[in-house]
Amino acid sequence: MPQPPLIPPLIIAVPKGRILVEAMPLLAAAGIHPEAAFTDPDSRALRFETDNPGISLIRVRAFDVATFVAHGAAHMGIVGSDVLAEFAYSELYAPVDLGIGHCRLSVAEPADMAQKNDSRGWSHVRVATKYPHVTARYFGDRGVQAECVKLNGAMELAPTLGLAPRIVDLVSSGRTLKENGLVEVAHIMDVTSRLVVNRAAMKTRGDVVPLVDAFRRAVGERVAA
Repeated sequence: MPQPPLIPPLIIAVPKGRILVEAMPLLAAAGIHPEAAFTDPDSRALRFETDNPGISLIRVRAFDVATFVAHGAAHMGIVGSDVLAEFAYSELYAPVDLGIGHCRLSVAEPADMAQKNDSRGWSHVRVATKYPHVTARYFGDRGVQAECVKLNGAMELAPTLGLAPRIVDLVSSGRTLKENGLVEVAHIMDVTSRLVVNRAAMKTRGDVVPLVDAFRRAVGERVAA
């Protein structure tokens, strides 16, 4: 008899950095235990096996998680709500707020500028950010024209070096802003990490929904603890 076709492993995209550390207990609680190299900071590998031969992990930049999942290169992923808002992929479904990666997306400017200017009088702003779409929407909703300068990092240098007088970036403790002479002047959104799923994979793969349920239980247990 012919053998049934092998189902390729379900691929979960996870972000590098702080969120990866916070996500590890949830992965374990959902029954996913990656090989040791996954948490090795010296490893240059990008794809990793788990103790379940039907699940693989890929470790990519936070902004790339949404793209991998939306285009079907990964079936599921962990990504911040800031990234979801920036890309607004219709192919993504975000069924679970994982309750990790808490921070906020804010507008910041030099402290001396904040003392002189009232944001209610803004009509045009020049902003350095890696969130041009979210930034433009935020200011546009308030009748302000936003000229966005796209940067991928070192945002706090933009006002100091004259690239843009204001920035829109993630803020956690606010320490980085303070050390660079900046202060928050507007709050755009609170951010947490979400479990995202490719909509097509959710309909065509029988292993997706049970894993979503496993993550949902893991979050519930974490909150109850």
